[in-house]
Order: sequence, then structure tokens, then C-alpha cells
Amino acid sequence: MTKQEPAPVPQAQPAVAAPVAEADLRCSDADRERVADLLRDAYAEGRLTVEEHSERIEAAYAAKTFGDLVPLTRDLPAATEGAPLSMVKPPLQQQRAPLPPARQEAPTMVAVFGGAERKGRWRVGPHLKAVAVFGGVEIDLTDAVFESPEVVIEVTAIFGGVDIKVPENVSLHGGGVGIFGGFSVREQTAADPYAPVVRVKGAAIFGGCEAKPRRGKKLREWARKQLDR
Repeated sequence: MTKQEPAPVPQAQPAVAAPVAEADLRCSDADRERVADLLRDAYAEGRLTVEEHSERIEAAYAAKTFGDLVPLTRDLPAATEGAPLSMVKPPLQQQRAPLPPARQEAPTMVAVFGGAERKGRWRVGPHLKAVAVFGGVEIDLTDAVFESPEVVIEVTAIFGGVDIKVPENVSLHGGGVGIFGGFSVREQTAADPYAPVVRVKGAAIFGGCEAKPRRGKKLREWARKQLDR
């Protein structure tokens, strides 16, 4: 009598994880920043109101997935219609070549019987001091890299002048004392709630200080406030 071989025991098949939908993929800081750039440009072009821009910027920085980001630019011509969510990028003309490194500068500028200026790509920290005595100081922040969400500029102008220019998309506040001179700060509040804030204070004695935004110049590099995620 032939002995029967035991029937093989079926092997358990490894569970195959279901693919994650593209809309459910986690987005990165770079993805959030790309969408924020699109929103800033749309606001500058008049496509979004102040309230719409503020709400969408806040939602962009709070986004966790690509599905959270896409609706924020769906009605804007800059959005790439039909492209994969992970490939949504600004139009080609808005993509910029890598910028050169920003230079480190001292936090104090002094002009005595002469002039001092600071412009171009330089790193600006939380505090800057400008002293002009029988001279002039020019501070141009339009191409600077902000390393702090708030910059305080302390001005002392005696028989001299201090001229400060900031990008049009940062907040500018402050004021000072003018004694036989003038101290003017053209205040503005940025639509982006996470944009840097520049505060100017000090005194002008037989001299002057003027701080104002420079129209057409927009800041794109700063240490933005992080939202809890």
C-alpha cells in the first residue's frame, strides 16, 4: 500500500501596501515656499485681495500634503494645470538662477565728515546702528538677506543724514525725534503675516532721517516664522 504524501500547506502571501495617492503625499518646506511665491506674485499683480492673500499664505505654510497646497493656486494662471502635484513649480520666467552668497557685515555703520553705504546682497541681523555726523549713511535692504524676522535700526544723525530703503513686501514701522531736522518713516504693513518687520528709531539733530519702501523691489529670502505642524 502506497503511503500518501501530506498536502502542501499554503504559504501566507505578504501584504502589499496600497499605493499612497499623490494628494496625500507629504509636502516639503520647498514645496510650501514655491506656492507662497506664486501667491505673492498673484497679489502683486492684483489677482488676489489683501484678505485672500493673507488667508492663502497662512494655509500654504500650514499645509501638510500636496492636496492641501493645490487648491491655493488652482484659480491662478501661474499654476501648472494638469501637472503632477509634486511638480507644481513657478513658470519658467519666474525660476531664478542661484544667487551668490550674501556677505557678512558689521552691525554698526558710521559716517563722520564722509559717507557710508551698504547695498547689494548682505546679511542683516536683528539690530543695526547708523551714526551720521557731518556725513551721510545709506542703507539699502532691498537685496539683503534677512536673518531675523524683525530688524531694529537705531539712527543718530547730527548735521548729517541717514537714508533707509526697504523692499515693498516687508513691514516698516517706527519714528524718531527731529530737532532742527526731520525724521520720516513711511510706515507700511506687509500683506504676508510672516514677512520681516523693519523698525526704525532714533534722533536727527540739525540733520535728517528718511525710511521708505522701494517700489518694484521685493524681498524673497528671509527667516520666516514657522507654524506648529
